[in-house]
Amino acid sequence: MAGNDRGTVGRSDEDTEDVRLMQLVAEGDTSAFEQLIERHQALVAGTVARMLGSNSDVEDIAQQVFIRVWKSARRYVPRAKFTTWLLKITRNLVFNELRRSKRHAHVPLQSEPGAEEVPLKDEKNPAPDASLLETELQRAIEEAIMQLPESQRMALVLRRYEQLSYEQIAEVLDLSVPAVKSVLFRARTELRTRLSKYLA
Repeated sequence: MAGNDRGTVGRSDEDTEDVRLMQLVAEGDTSAFEQLIERHQALVAGTVARMLGSNSDVEDIAQQVFIRVWKSARRYVPRAKFTTWLLKITRNLVFNELRRSKRHAHVPLQSEPGAEEVPLKDEKNPAPDASLLETELQRAIEEAIMQLPESQRMALVLRRYEQLSYEQIAEVLDLSVPAVKSVLFRARTELRTRLSKYLA
């Protein structure tokens, strides 16, 4: 594992492990590749679903992301965090898909059959009308996010759902940190406007 330590200085244990696995993938190690998929499938699929809506393309695009990872393994240089690099690939494929199919909005996030709305805060057993309102608000938030321009949507998804830092989002979107803050500010302002009736 020693060998190429230059790129791993200052990395988290998790990222060091990702880099190690990628080095094995570059040598054609399929079990290392499977481990990488297991570690990051939720991140990729979750980001794709929140960007495109939970339709049948999500699994397909998530799969394409990992095919790109496999094909790029030999050229991979661990400059940024592995997950940042992975999200860049995800961003490219998602943006291509958004441009290809102009069905930007009105795709409910939970459209899979059997994914009935389960109130998130079940342990408190809220009154039915309260949980109904929460479900309606959640759906309104998701629809409002789906209507944002792609860069705003991606920045918001990465910040809100994946808790990425401004610096990481800047790397994923190829923007400066001030530009990311400005994009997020515009996205939140837009959301506030769209959700004003719920926030009153």
